[in-house]
Amino acid sequence: MKITLDSCVWGGAGKVLQNAGYDVVWIGDFLEDPGDEAIIKQAFNQARVLVTLDKDFGELAVVKGVPHHGIIRLVNHAGREQGPVCVQVLQKYRDDLSQGALITVDKHKIRVRKKD
Repeated sequence: MKITLDSCVWGGAGKVLQNAGYDVVWIGDFLEDPGDEAIIKQAFNQARVLVTLDKDFGELAVVKGVPHHGIIRLVNHAGREQGPVCVQVLQKYRDDLSQGALITVDKHKIRVRKKD
């Protein structure tokens, strides 16, 4: 599975995901942040699940109907927790993500919004 990590996600999470066998692109490696619309478009064009802390991607996906290959939004997770949490979510919700789900993960619950 291919993953795009938004620049707001801790860069070390990418290493955790790579070690778990994922193909990872971290927007923080870019010279300039291309902006949310360009990021979601690039992730879609490359068939990547987008991982972010930013709720604006949910709005792009749900309200504006911007196509995507799954979005994971992490809420209130410390940087060093982000990689392991992503690995768990990617394993458990792989099928939902492959169908374009939007998954919000906070410390106490996981909410899965399946693509309409």
